Amino acid sequence: EGISLGLNLLVAVCTEATGFVHNITLRAALASERRLRFNTNLRLISAARGFFNPNGTVSNIVMAVLLIISYSSSILATLAVSMDSSSDGTGNAAPSNVEICVSDVPLIVLGTSLLLQAIIAIMGMWSADVLTWSSSPFDITAALVHNVWVERVPGRCMRGVDAQKESGPAPPCRRQPSAWTARPSVRKVLVMLWVLVFACFGWGLVVIHLTGGNMSHAISSWSFFPDSQSYVKAYNIPLHSGLAWFYWVLYYLNTALVQGPLTLALHFSELITNVIRDENAWRRATGKSGARISTNPLVVVLGSPLNVALLCAKPLLHWMLGLAISLAGTATSSFLTAVAVSMFPIQIFNLTGALFLIAFIFTVVSIVGRSGPQPAAYGHIQTLANLIDKWSPVMWWGHKTGGLPYYHAGEYATIYFSISGRSLVSHLHSLGGMHYCILRGMAIR
Repeated sequence: EGISLGLNLLVAVCTEATGFVHNITLRAALASERRLRFNTNLRLISAARGFFNPNGTVSNIVMAVLLIISYSSSILATLAVSMDSSSDGTGNAAPSNVEICVSDVPLIVLGTSLLLQAIIAIMGMWSADVLTWSSSPFDITAALVHNVWVERVPGRCMRGVDAQKESGPAPPCRRQPSAWTARPSVRKVLVMLWVLVFACFGWGLVVIHLTGGNMSHAISSWSFFPDSQSYVKAYNIPLHSGLAWFYWVLYYLNTALVQGPLTLALHFSELITNVIRDENAWRRATGKSGARISTNPLVVVLGSPLNVALLCAKPLLHWMLGLAISLAGTATSSFLTAVAVSMFPIQIFNLTGALFLIAFIFTVVSIVGRSGPQPAAYGHIQTLANLIDKWSPVMWWGHKTGGLPYYHAGEYATIYFSISGRSLVSHLHSLGGMHYCILRGMAIR
């Protein structure tokens, strides 16, 4: 299990690194096509134009398949193998012993899949005009505004991402929409997560039924790791030397059938973590430290609790899946002759519980709205371009100037007095009956 966990960690690190590059190049490709709406996009779903484009539909499908193959290889690489021997040297039959073996075929496939993902990511770097490697929504918005790929629309200083079809001044709102409301893709990801939770639970029930046991007896034999008392349903897949390649393909298809949905669901969950991260970065504009434009990508990711939780969850959940569906083989003269696929219902329920926790946390952070009059953006490029009227390395947002017929809200480059996160926007609440629009002006000093 230690080897399997180590392989899952290796796969997670490598795929996250190539995924970061692929995601940035996809964002650049969409921006060059004037189709970039949000800072965060699902890189395996969103595609640039062009059949041979490294960020196109075909390449995204290949990347998805390679991602699934990478995690499947981490399960297939280690086997508990029963080594049979015909004689112990005295003419008597020697008992078989069980050894943990590492198979060469999955390791070769794993290395090849990681290499191909890196090649596609590098090709994306060559083909795309990357304006910034930062994952901050401010950096990409500033770059697009500077290159006139996105133009700021005046008069929308109180219009958030949920009011794209509305125009003109608007009064400040005490509550802002949630990510569930503002981003339809978030709803689809959450639905997929909950479908996976219930499918995993149903899988465990089916395995218990096939073993001829019942739920109470299965629960009474609970353990985190499979043992001799665990309920198990197994089936054998023979491995003949003449058709070894065919059976390895069969092993991968069998593993990918359960590995694929988990891999894709965790990948799609990145949308929720990044959308929440983008909104948190924007809402710092009403805090003491302000919103900073240029930020180290690693600091951005590691500074987000949701991102860190998902990064840790990926290898752990794939490892737990390896506990739920494990492989064991029989070998003669160091050659595999058959592989048994074992499904453990208790370990499947353990995986279900972990998935439930992830789905519950992501649901809560997605449906809870934000308080305060600062309009929500959730990384929407045009909304940020409309709300930010003055760019600077550190920005604060709040009431800017007063007058008739409208009051104005915008960004401050410098604030010389002591300020709290609430005092900056408290005046907006007191003027809740007035309407606001954008006006470029001097910072309060």
